[in-house]
Amino acid sequence: MLNNPTIEKLKDMKLKVMAQMLDESDAAWRELSFEERLGLMVEKEWMSRKNARIKRQLYSASLGLNACLEDIDYAADRTIDKKTIQTLATCAFMEQKLNIVISGKTGSGKSYLACAFGNNACRKGYTVKYYRIPELLLEIQEAKNEHRYTSFMKQLQGVKLLILDDIGLKAYTLEESRDILEITESRYNKASTLISGQMAHSKWYELFPDPTTADAIMDRIIHNSYIISLDSKKSMREVMAEKTIKSIENNKALS
Repeated sequence: MLNNPTIEKLKDMKLKVMAQMLDESDAAWRELSFEERLGLMVEKEWMSRKNARIKRQLYSASLGLNACLEDIDYAADRTIDKKTIQTLATCAFMEQKLNIVISGKTGSGKSYLACAFGNNACRKGYTVKYYRIPELLLEIQEAKNEHRYTSFMKQLQGVKLLILDDIGLKAYTLEESRDILEITESRYNKASTLISGQMAHSKWYELFPDPTTADAIMDRIIHNSYIISLDSKKSMREVMAEKTIKSIENNKALS
């Protein structure tokens, strides 16, 4: 008798999953004790909200690739240490406000690994934002033109894991260098930054026209970073293409 008003009240409190479970309850459900029914309803509601939050965080992160740490290829010809990945997968480095620097030649899997770390962080409840550095610098310039530079930089500062992909595609201007320094300065010992690119971090000095700015950026990033250098005899894009072709051929053979 009380179900209908109770269901409406649950909906009014935004407890939609609990309301649905109560509305669709059957004889087997009613045989459970009150504590068991309540426990199941709370668990389902909690899980639904958690999944919705992860979905929102993944959408907001704008990750460049749909990548997962569980799908990393640890083939013998790849210089990627599984223990290091497992350590970083705990996200303890984020609690310690440490960084990650990933380098490797084209096709070595840098962006995939960066996005996999981002995906993992989102699923553990952290805010993440992915940028390719060329696109980020354009957004910063646009923010300056629209007089919202300060608010934009504060947004970056608030992200728990900021992923900056494709560093070193070109040398940076003095203004761009200062913007990159501002980002690294605002996040130093406050939040984690992941930077990836083809150029090894030891050569980053070549990217910045002012040695003082270069030193400042390096000091705020490198000395408290996990350094991951990737290498592979085969491009990972080539490997993935081969796997896709093989899968298609196997499916055809079975049909």
